[in-house]
Amino acid sequence: MASRRQFLRAAGVTIALPWLESVARGAAAASMPPKRMLCIMADMGVLPGNFFPQTAGPDYESTPYLDILSAHRSRMTVFSGLSHLDNSDGHRSTRTFLSGAPQPTASNFKNTISIDQLVAEQIGSQTRFPSLPLLVGTIGTGTPSILRSGVEMPMIGSPAAVYRKLFVQGAPAETEQRIADLKSGRSILDFVRDDARGLSRRAGGRDRERIEQFFGSIRDVEQSLVEGEAWERRPKPAVEMAEPADVKNEEMEQATNLMYDMARLALQTDSTRVVTVCLGQIYVRPNMDGITDQIHGLTHHGGDEAKIAQLKMIETMLFRSLDRLLGTMQGIAEPGGSLLDHTTVLYGSNLSDANKHDSRNLPIILAGGGFRHGQYLKFKEQTPLANLYTSMLQRMGFEVDAFSLGTGRLAGLEWA
Repeated sequence: MASRRQFLRAAGVTIALPWLESVARGAAAASMPPKRMLCIMADMGVLPGNFFPQTAGPDYESTPYLDILSAHRSRMTVFSGLSHLDNSDGHRSTRTFLSGAPQPTASNFKNTISIDQLVAEQIGSQTRFPSLPLLVGTIGTGTPSILRSGVEMPMIGSPAAVYRKLFVQGAPAETEQRIADLKSGRSILDFVRDDARGLSRRAGGRDRERIEQFFGSIRDVEQSLVEGEAWERRPKPAVEMAEPADVKNEEMEQATNLMYDMARLALQTDSTRVVTVCLGQIYVRPNMDGITDQIHGLTHHGGDEAKIAQLKMIETMLFRSLDRLLGTMQGIAEPGGSLLDHTTVLYGSNLSDANKHDSRNLPIILAGGGFRHGQYLKFKEQTPLANLYTSMLQRMGFEVDAFSLGTGRLAGLEWA
């Protein structure tokens, strides 16, 4: 059996490659669906008593929110006790939910790469879009999808725009114009690189190292431009679904379902293998009977039963949308299983109890992806959420020992 550890070696540098199924399993692996990742962050937590079970293990007693997902019980795992270490600020933890970077409130804070973008770096060149960051609602204090530079990825908030990006080919003249734009960008990079080489000849040792790092960044951008030009000439996939009409954020259930449909179609057509959805609820007042305030105000309920009842209605709706998404993914047959079986779906929040701005003991669900599910794993508080991310990366086939401030793979979560 081929070793999981595959490398490229050049000039004394060793780079770990992602798991290559074709190396391990021969030509038969070519017909197997690829592994994908879908990360969903709801930015206002949940009412803990409606989510977390009391008893751990496979026979856990369900809760009101988990009852909504009962059809998927055997295909998902529920977690408690997971948190990001040294990350206690409430709303600003949206920026670190997928990265685990410490101290997001510090004046010198610099974010680190998020798990979705780490995967996109490694396998993104295999699809038209390395990743697809999507937004439902509004952005509060930040978004979860973070590049290696620490910069937040721009998120697309229009399902119609996502549909056109994925499936509308455009006129031939438009395609040629986009290719010309790509080439123009590459020529600008060539000019900058030549200019930097002249500077490098006059620079000292440490500055020369920085310039060499800059050259590496230019090479990465140039490669993405070349790949972009190749994809522009390939036809986009055809789907039966017509272009959707955008809806207002207040129509929260419809807006969520539409964006979930775009995420599912992007994965199903192999337009990308990495999708991130941010459910930005903070400033939204859902158009639902009985809802009188924005979600942010409702989460700061202070024990007010009327506000708690409204919040439960909204959160019930969000879990209903998640149930719909998992059901549609499970219903799409692929060789060896379903779209859900071949997609690791993370659903959770950067907050546990938003009433307290508590970013410990986060509500987390993992579904699909080839894990052994059907259980509730209850950990001590402050168990690194990054350990779950390490398990996700390893299941995707990456040779990693830990992610961010994690200490290794998460105990109790095994492969199917």
